[in-house]
Amino acid sequence: MEKRITTPLTLEKVKDLKAGDSVLISGVIYTARDAAHKRLCELAAEGKELPFDVKDSVIYFVGPAPAKGDQVIGSAGPTTSYRMDAYSPTMIALGQRGMIGKGKRSPEVVAAMKAHGAVYFGAIGGAGAYLSRCIKKVEIVAYEDLGAEAVRRLEVEDLPAFVIIDCEGNNLYENGRKEYLESVK
Repeated sequence: MEKRITTPLTLEKVKDLKAGDSVLISGVIYTARDAAHKRLCELAAEGKELPFDVKDSVIYFVGPAPAKGDQVIGSAGPTTSYRMDAYSPTMIALGQRGMIGKGKRSPEVVAAMKAHGAVYFGAIGGAGAYLSRCIKKVEIVAYEDLGAEAVRRLEVEDLPAFVIIDCEGNNLYENGRKEYLESVK
């Protein structure tokens, strides 16, 4: 089922999303990869304020290419998510509700998602040029020294993704494979 969601991604909205749902995301999301996540978690451990409000946020694991011509951003395809697995449980505990990336997540991340109410969205790898068209505005909010990996605030419109893991721990990668194998018996 296709659903339209607008950030902030509240717990109520998260509970309505199920593994396998196709979604179009609009509103404000943030970018961060592993180097930025490390810094964010260090700030949190020191009890310091983060450079953006994590509560009900969605973080897109992306290091976009530079913009060309009149573009607001270059190609913006998802990064492999397991690189953030060491940091995601902390971010989820701080109130992050959504993550966008590609690939599997660790049992620790799934446990944090279930405990705090978060969802993992999958974006299509290799479709970065297409996905960048959904990004309407970009602003660097932290760690400019990280270049492509700086934390950015994105305003997006109808960014396509799929719910890979819902807040109950249902996993499209596992359930989809199981359903397929049962259907070909």
